[in-house]
Amino acid sequence: MINFVVNGKAVYSEQPADTPLLWVVREELGLTGTKFGCGVAQCGACTVHVNGAPVRACSTPVSAVAGKKVTTIEGLSPAGDHPLQKAWIAEQVPQCGYCQSGQIMQAAALLAKNKKPSREQIVQHMNGNICRCGTYPRIVRAIQRAAKEA
Repeated sequence: MINFVVNGKAVYSEQPADTPLLWVVREELGLTGTKFGCGVAQCGACTVHVNGAPVRACSTPVSAVAGKKVTTIEGLSPAGDHPLQKAWIAEQVPQCGYCQSGQIMQAAALLAKNKKPSREQIVQHMNGNICRCGTYPRIVRAIQRAAKEA
């Protein structure tokens, strides 16, 4: 049994130790905001925080989070009023929306360590989170807006 905390709630999983965290979060815990994209940690759709750091849940074995704190998009702000979530709406970032939870979680990790990132820092930090709709300019504007308003 693997014990950890998800969005402030103590949980456990009896899945095999090498089961990807993504499947435990989605299938066992029912938190479906975190998406499956590529399955090889290349697209970022499955980004969650483990002890505050962004990780790809599709390639992180559940055993790696034993005793740790995991935050999913649902735990970022249960009311949906995190500055990034509000900025995402204001800047009309989503088109299909599939990658958005991973994008927001990656951006939240940046703003947690750098309150006023430059455009270049934003682009560098977000590199690797893929948006097939190509809304990258809106993503950058949303992160800049959230940094100003936070």
